[in-house]
Amino acid sequence: MGYVSTLITVYYLAVKNLPYLLDLFPHFETFSILATIIGGPMSVAIGWLHLKRSTAYSSEADISVESNPYSYKLAPGKEVEAFAPSYLELLRLMAKLLKSQNLLSNEDESRLIALEEKLQTLIDGNMVGNPRRKV
Repeated sequence: MGYVSTLITVYYLAVKNLPYLLDLFPHFETFSILATIIGGPMSVAIGWLHLKRSTAYSSEADISVESNPYSYKLAPGKEVEAFAPSYLELLRLMAKLLKSQNLLSNEDESRLIALEEKLQTLIDGNMVGNPRRKV
């Protein structure tokens, strides 16, 4: 409705009152078709460029990430029930395999232990990382 209202307003208030525009668009249908074909994509392109250059876009993305509790913890459902336990089990089995073949250095083992602790923390429903505010 808004688009049609704008087309009607522009045509009857601007185009009808300017003779050189009336020569270009003698009928409302011609004006509306050209405005739709040219104006629609052009409006989308200009809006997209404006959004990308605006600092509001990156600020909104930052706020969204910070306020989303699932940026620092697992989403309920398949993440908690299947994926994270699978990752944890694979990590433990890989560590066991590497240890049995004496391919695991002390610093590698400490990194794997830290990862195990983080995964277990996530599975338990707690947060990892450093959110600015806890949800």
